[in-house]
Amino acid sequence: MFAVVETGGKQYKVKEQDVIKVELLKAGIGEKVLLKSLATFNNDGSGSFSAGSGSVSAEVVAHCRSDKIIVFKKRRRKNYRRKNGHRQNMTVLRVVEVR
Repeated sequence: MFAVVETGGKQYKVKEQDVIKVELLKAGIGEKVLLKSLATFNNDGSGSFSAGSGSVSAEVVAHCRSDKIIVFKKRRRKNYRRKNGHRQNMTVLRVVEVR
C-alpha cells in the first residue's frame, strides 16, 4: 500500500519504511508526525483507490540542510555582478504506517 501526501506545498509518493526529505517541520527528533493523505492505493492487484480518507504516520529522523544552490545576478555592460548561495532547512522523515 502506498499513499500520496502533501507537506510544505509539495506532494510525495510514500510507502512504509520510506525515508523522505521534506521542508522544515517544527517537531523534535524522534517525535511522531501525522501527515494527511491525498490518495491511498492498494498494490494487491485489485487496484483499489481511496481519495483523501487516509493518513500517514511518520517519525522525525533528523534535521538537515539541502545542497547549496548558487544565485547569480548580472547586468551586462554595467559591471554589476552579485553572487549568493542558499541552503534550505529540511526534515528527514521515516514513514512508519500508511492508513
